[in-house]
Amino acid sequence: MPSGLRGLMIAVMMAALMSSLTSIFNSSSTLFTIDIWKKYRERELLLVGRIVTVILIVVSVVWIPILQSANSGQLFVYIQSVTSYLAPPVTAVFVLAVFWKRTNESGAFWGLMVGLVIGLTRMILEFIFPPPRCGVFDPRPSVLRSVHYLHFAIILCALTAGVAVVVSLLTEPPTEAQMKNLTWWTLSVEKATPEIQLQKISPANVPSERRKNSLEPEAQDQCSLTSLFCNTQPQPEETPKPRPVHSIYENLFWSRFCCVNAIILMCINIFFYAYFA
Repeated sequence: MPSGLRGLMIAVMMAALMSSLTSIFNSSSTLFTIDIWKKYRERELLLVGRIVTVILIVVSVVWIPILQSANSGQLFVYIQSVTSYLAPPVTAVFVLAVFWKRTNESGAFWGLMVGLVIGLTRMILEFIFPPPRCGVFDPRPSVLRSVHYLHFAIILCALTAGVAVVVSLLTEPPTEAQMKNLTWWTLSVEKATPEIQLQKISPANVPSERRKNSLEPEAQDQCSLTSLFCNTQPQPEETPKPRPVHSIYENLFWSRFCCVNAIILMCINIFFYAYFA
């Protein structure tokens, strides 16, 4: 690539990396501050969030040597491998929760826990046994030597789904009230009539009696000044009508259409994910 275009691509990559890092730091500090710190102490929330962000930045800097030693220092391979170890459990539980009404809290929890433990175990083994160079004997365990991380992601996703299904079948199913509008098969097609009306607060919305009383001194002053030249009277203001809230009901056809397209795109991504592995 030319020098100018190469610099432009580096600038784009750095901007994307900075955006991703700031989002991660902000979300992590917010989760710790709101979900953990606030339960025990409701003071110094802003200070705690800043301290957590600084700690995360320090951990990220310390993690750089580990990143260089893992996956031969290839950043893209490292990102894909870590995603393959941590993302499949979440994907499996999410898909089951959307398309299977029998999924309950216990099944989702234990599916995530089992998938997380197995994924972290594989990731720790990757750090302990780094891949050797080309042409050198590979002394790593067979789970690392024979199973690619993309293939491992498919296996982990299937294993997590199996655990979630088994635990859900062995425990109590969720009630109908809990499943309303949460799964593909329990979407409500009823149009809810809006009960709240938006009404702008302004002096025009004040009752006419109070508005008339408040306008009397001003009207008298205007009349006293202008009566010498012409006879003018203040014109009454029209009260605007409140604007009703439109229904947020989504057409069932377009809702299904978007969901089907999302499923097709997900299947295409899974195909390419497995094919290029």
